[in-house]
This record gives sequence, structure tokens and C-alpha cells, in this order.
Amino acid sequence: MARARRRDEAIRITTAAESHEHDISVRQRHYLFSMSIRVLCFIGAVVAGVNGINWLWPLLIVGAIVLPYVAVVGANAAHTKGEEFELPDTTYRRELPERPTDGRQDPS
Repeated sequence: MARARRRDEAIRITTAAESHEHDISVRQRHYLFSMSIRVLCFIGAVVAGVNGINWLWPLLIVGAIVLPYVAVVGANAAHTKGEEFELPDTTYRRELPERPTDGRQDPS
């Protein structure tokens, strides 16, 4: 859920989102990586089945069935930056004591 920002509040560069094109590119790479692993699961299941490794091929088939869901959810996840940290207070602070207002000099 996006947090409402006041109009006079500046956007911090550390919290600014990436460009839309960069975001789509990152999502596409993650999706293609997940789908490549899915293809390897199918190939591994066939190889395991042919070689008689009966405990491995069902696991690889389950992985190949579950990976599309994980890939789609990951590709649709928004990669936004937030304000998880506070910047230090930059207001002016006096370091010397103020002068007395009645005109007398401070003895210290």
C-alpha cells in the first residue's frame, strides 16, 4: 500500500523507484530463469525415469508443476523502495549558550 506524501515533501533519491523499463527487464529475467529451471526439471524427470531412479522423477515433476506459479507471482511482485530508515535531523542547533536578554554580560 502506497503511503501518501505531502506535496511539499521532496522525494529522496534513495527511495525513488527504478524506471518502468528497468523494472520490466528485471521481472522478465527472473521469469525466464524460473522457466529455465522448470525445463531442466522436466528433462531431469525424463532422464531419471529412463534410468530407473524412481524416487527422483516425481520430485522433479512436482517442481516443474509448482515453478510456474512461483515464477508468475515473482514476476508480478512490485519492486518498490520504501522509507525504511530515518535521515538524521539536519536542523540548526546552537552550540554556544544564548546571551542574556537583559543586556548584562554572562559571567561564565
